[in-house]
Amino acid sequence: MVIDPTYLMIIIATTALSAWASWRVKSNFQRYSTVRASSGLTGAQAAARILQASGIRDVQIVPTQGTLSDHYDPMNKRLVLCEENYYGQSVAAVGIAAHEAGHAIQHAKAYAPLHLRMAAVGITTKAGWIVSILGFGGMFLVGAKLALLLFTVSFGVIMLFQLITLPVEFDATARAKRLVGELNLVYPGAEQQGMNKVLDAAALTYVAAFLSALLTFLYHLMHLLNSDRRD
Repeated sequence: MVIDPTYLMIIIATTALSAWASWRVKSNFQRYSTVRASSGLTGAQAAARILQASGIRDVQIVPTQGTLSDHYDPMNKRLVLCEENYYGQSVAAVGIAAHEAGHAIQHAKAYAPLHLRMAAVGITTKAGWIVSILGFGGMFLVGAKLALLLFTVSFGVIMLFQLITLPVEFDATARAKRLVGELNLVYPGAEQQGMNKVLDAAALTYVAAFLSALLTFLYHLMHLLNSDRRD
């Protein structure tokens, strides 16, 4: 099987970008998870303060295993923090908890991009299945032309999902930075700067995911259009 050099370059570039973004997150988290927030609050307590100040009473804050497995579960209204951030008193823990609390605020205020992303989860999951099936030999069953069309549409769906994710994550980070300052959860100066570095590094992972999906989609779209011209 001959691999297109252009596609190989896209794979190498996007893999490198994702690896770099992931390294930035882990590096900043490891560094600032050792810097204690002067407020003395744990990540769970910081999230609770933010939710309370925002008038949110129906979101449960729970711990989970796994490093950086933090997320907000809108279906069950649960703010889930990895144990290190749930119990930790570092500026990294407070920042990440505040970010997830930002998602809970988005949900409570019916923030449109968040609801759009929630609605798109199902179709995006199906698109991922299609890509996986075709990648593991399914393209030989449906034919090259149909496989190319399915690849293009599926990566288009994934790309749009990643695009929608950007404002959701950026807005949650912006809310976190503002509320942490207003509620004095971390102090201005070195603490605030350290927290910001953790959150900004995390935002880069979503940019990397979008760029990867975009380049892959454009590659398949280009080949689909060229195929139509040849026909």
